[in-house]
Amino acid sequence: MASINTNASALQALQSLNLTNKNLEATQNRISTGYRVSEAADNAAYWSIATTMRSDNKALSTVQDALGLGSSKIDTAYTGMNKAIETVNDIKVKLVAANGASEADKEKYDTEIKALQAQLKSYADAATFSGANWLSVDTTSGHTTAGTFNDVKIVASFNRGTSGSVSIGTIDIKIQDIKLYEAYASATGLNAGIIDAARSGATGARSATSQTPTAGAAPASGDTYSVATLSVKGHSDAQIMQMLTVTEAALKEMTTAATNLGAAKTRVDLQKAFTSSLMDSIDRGVGQLVDADMNKESTRLQALQVQQQLGIQALSIANSNAQSIISLFR
Repeated sequence: MASINTNASALQALQSLNLTNKNLEATQNRISTGYRVSEAADNAAYWSIATTMRSDNKALSTVQDALGLGSSKIDTAYTGMNKAIETVNDIKVKLVAANGASEADKEKYDTEIKALQAQLKSYADAATFSGANWLSVDTTSGHTTAGTFNDVKIVASFNRGTSGSVSIGTIDIKIQDIKLYEAYASATGLNAGIIDAARSGATGARSATSQTPTAGAAPASGDTYSVATLSVKGHSDAQIMQMLTVTEAALKEMTTAATNLGAAKTRVDLQKAFTSSLMDSIDRGVGQLVDADMNKESTRLQALQVQQQLGIQALSIANSNAQSIISLFR
């Protein structure tokens, strides 16, 4: 039936053209943005997953920055600790040389030891990065217990559980076990630094009390020494042997501290590498969900452009068919 009120062919051609234009617009949007799913309307589930994972990746980027900062602090403390160990070893050598030496020679060795002690303090004070110094500390305030340094926590991971809950993982550094100097006035040998702690002359163990030896006398029960202040001038060989015992004990603690710092450094480096790989993995996963296949889209674009041209031609033909009705009334 030919009707002048309803052109069914034209309506069908128009619907087809509108659909082609809609698909063409979507394809052009994918090509211009590079995304197959760029908003929730494209695919709500994929868009939600991609948005959450992108947010997590931003958090991981911050974790990576925190690991970099923590690594620098550990490196600084580790370098200072190694230099301090070298210096204490030099003090040990001077103590060995002073044993059995004349009083005049002991004064010379004492001068060298004092210079090494000053250098030790300089190394510890200089081991600062971004305002953090783990070797020369002051726990007078700002810590849970005065004289005891709170553990330092380095943000190491951002975790999302299967239920969607999030948590932060940390790498903990026990500064109390690696500090060399403690500025807290009431610190005893038990919570002082490795270098300035009072130690038993007999065993080298840390002592809760301090007892200054009488220079040149026989060692007394309870005599204590500190690597930071020991002096061979005027002291007997027996007392110098006690100083050696104290120095050995301090070196043992310093070696353990350096080992702990080295282990922490290795762990941070491993975590940095893992975080970087994890971020890349998440990027790839998100890309699989929302990125457009440009090869496919370019082919689809050409096909839709042809369909658009044909649709326009079909609509034109359908519209022209109505004109033929006029000839029936001539």
